[in-house]
Amino acid sequence: MESENFNNNFIIDIIDSDIGQNSETKIITRFPPEPNGYLHIGHAKSICINFGIAKKYEGICNLRFDDTNPLKENIEYVNSIIKDIKWLGFKWGDKPLFASDYFNEMFNYAIILIKQGLAYVDDQNSEEIKNARGTLNTPGIDSPFRERSIDENLILFNNMKNACYKDGEKVLRAKIDMSSANLNLRDPIIYRILHVNHHRTGDTWCIYPMYDWAHGIEDSLEQVSHSICTLEFEDHRPLYDWFLNKINIFHPKQIEFARLNLNYTVMSKRKLKILVDDNFVNSWDDPRMPTISGLRRRGYSPQSIRNFIDQTGVVKRNGITDISLLEHTLRNHLNKISQRVMGVLNPLKVVITNFPEGKCERLDAINNPENIKEGKRKIPFTKEIYIEKTDFLEDPPKKFFRLTLNKEVRLLHAYYITCHSIIKNNDGEIIEIHCNYDPHSKGGWTKDGRKVRGTIHWVSAEHAINAQINLYSRLFNKENPLENKSDNFLDALNPDSLKIIKNAKLEPSLQSAKLSNYFQFVRIGYFSLDESCNNNKLIFNQSVALRDSWAKINK
Repeated sequence: MESENFNNNFIIDIIDSDIGQNSETKIITRFPPEPNGYLHIGHAKSICINFGIAKKYEGICNLRFDDTNPLKENIEYVNSIIKDIKWLGFKWGDKPLFASDYFNEMFNYAIILIKQGLAYVDDQNSEEIKNARGTLNTPGIDSPFRERSIDENLILFNNMKNACYKDGEKVLRAKIDMSSANLNLRDPIIYRILHVNHHRTGDTWCIYPMYDWAHGIEDSLEQVSHSICTLEFEDHRPLYDWFLNKINIFHPKQIEFARLNLNYTVMSKRKLKILVDDNFVNSWDDPRMPTISGLRRRGYSPQSIRNFIDQTGVVKRNGITDISLLEHTLRNHLNKISQRVMGVLNPLKVVITNFPEGKCERLDAINNPENIKEGKRKIPFTKEIYIEKTDFLEDPPKKFFRLTLNKEVRLLHAYYITCHSIIKNNDGEIIEIHCNYDPHSKGGWTKDGRKVRGTIHWVSAEHAINAQINLYSRLFNKENPLENKSDNFLDALNPDSLKIIKNAKLEPSLQSAKLSNYFQFVRIGYFSLDESCNNNKLIFNQSVALRDSWAKINK
């Protein structure tokens, strides 16, 4: 894995300063996903930052699942997250960690808060608690149960743990300040009752810690030196500080950075789940999704994503990154590692009338001009070939340098051909063209030194393999699908985000394509094999076109 550049950002400056003040500081970071959905490209930024910083300082980055809400979590999400991080090229310690590893400690720390008179059991329901919280302009209202005695709160909290109450019947709240300007400090809920089976602890617990209570404790127990998170947690930091100070345990340093936002994209796991559950996409790893698994299935390389994250930088102010940068970064990397092959998506048959019947000539083709070490391959050339329908026009406009009547064009890796006749069906549609070839123009070289302006790709009709091609465009046709909160973001879905071509013709070398291979279909774009295909059916996904045509279309 190539090393990313983590030398110039404000987080590095802070860590360097901390090490300067205490050279014994051991750098421990963590990536703490909630297993309630698949990771997306925004999470990739946090992964690269946290694992990258740990690597830079020869420290440790823990993978820790914040599995505190069994209503939304399951093992499928855990496994997908592990797979994504490994695929991106990062490693953690001996094993993944879980918030559920610390449920006993969290419960005992809650007891400490109660004994200090700093937590109480509240019988109000969620709506009553919400209404009494107040607003940014008005203070909250004390719960009628706020002044319960310590002994009563201890009994009630233990009863909560021992399944004496129904879901929502009681909660445990911290006693902080109902008039605080920071709404997070207005007696936040610490524990709620959930009679739900947990993916790791089963039915051991029926009370579960809230994220804000669990998160800081997890960091502390793991001795995390720098708790690096996105800006939305900045207002939560005073609450984490209050918790850690009151229970008097190790205090990590929290640093917030701006999250990654992309135009033409939504990056809320809740909204992405709607797309999956309501069948607007096929799955979490649908290649149109901004999930890491979706990008992997589409044909993104791990390095291209790390390069993209590096280019977006680490800043303190939120902004929106143009998705074109992501696509540009992908093109740059795939250009270096992709094998050049020929595929015809919309085939038109060409008969080379003066080519010997039954002859098959094997021509040399360079696999990757960016890396000559990848060598050459042989491609078959025969009397009948396929070209793209768009590469022939009977009545071409000016500056049309592809094939037309009585004009010469070069076949890539092969010969010059000239069209002399056309065959049409009863509807007047061209179904076949006949050409002559110049046997003395192999590879584009001629004795008389003549050159042609146009070069087109092709495949041998006899040797072509059939394949399905999935062409992808952006999932949303609106730059900011969430611009108007009153609008349904689903209204911005692009109805043409997927186009399926079922009978493409590909050169025979692609019969042995593997999931780990990257290909450039010359003159078309970058493609990779879809994981759903088998020996009887080849399916290729378009990773990205050769050029960004979206901007031109949407001007």
